Amino acid sequence: MLNLCEDRRIFATYDETTIRIYQAYNKRIANEALELGRFGKSFKVDRMTWIKPSFLWMMYRSGWGTKVDQERILAIDIMREGFEHIILNAVLSTYNERVYSTYNEWKDKLSASQVRCQWDPDRDIYGNAIERRAIQLGIKGLMVNKYVNEWIKKITDITEDVGILREARNNKAIDIKALPNEKEYFINDNIRDILGMK
Repeated sequence: MLNLCEDRRIFATYDETTIRIYQAYNKRIANEALELGRFGKSFKVDRMTWIKPSFLWMMYRSGWGTKVDQERILAIDIMREGFEHIILNAVLSTYNERVYSTYNEWKDKLSASQVRCQWDPDRDIYGNAIERRAIQLGIKGLMVNKYVNEWIKKITDITEDVGILREARNNKAIDIKALPNEKEYFINDNIRDILGMK
C-alpha cells in the first residue's frame, strides 16, 4: 500500500509547449524581469535559483508574498523542452538508496550536477503539510543561463492576485476555484527513476 507521504508527483499549470513555474523576488529584480521579458543585471546568474511548479508551495515559501525580498510573485512560463532537460539532469538533494547504488555515487553526482531536486511536503491554502510531496528544482551554472536566455517564454507579475487571495485566505473566505488549475504532469519512466518517483 502506498505511503502517501511518499506520493511524489509533479502538479503544474501547463499546455502543449510551456509549463508554469513560480519564483518570488524583490521589487528591483521583478521590475527588471517584467521590463525585459527575462531576468536582468540584478538577477545573480552565478547563484543557484529555485523554481517551483506548485503555486501553494510558493505561497507557503514566500508567506503569500510577505517575506523580505519575496514580496513580488512571478509566474514564469518556460518551454517544456527546457523543463524536461532540467529534470533529466537532476540529482536528489538527499540520498535515496532506491535511486543510487551507493552513498558515494550520490555524493559524486550531487557535486557535479547543475540541478538539485528536492521533494518537500506540499501545502494546503493555510500552509499545512498535505500527504503529497511537491518538487523544487535548484539550478545553477549553464542551466541558469539557459533558463534565463533560452527557455523563458513569458513572465507575469501575479503579486496583486496573490494579495487578493491572501486577504480572502486570512478572512477564511478563499474560493478554491480562484487558485491556479494544476494537473499532474506526466513524465517517462526514465525521468521518474531519476527523480525518485518510483
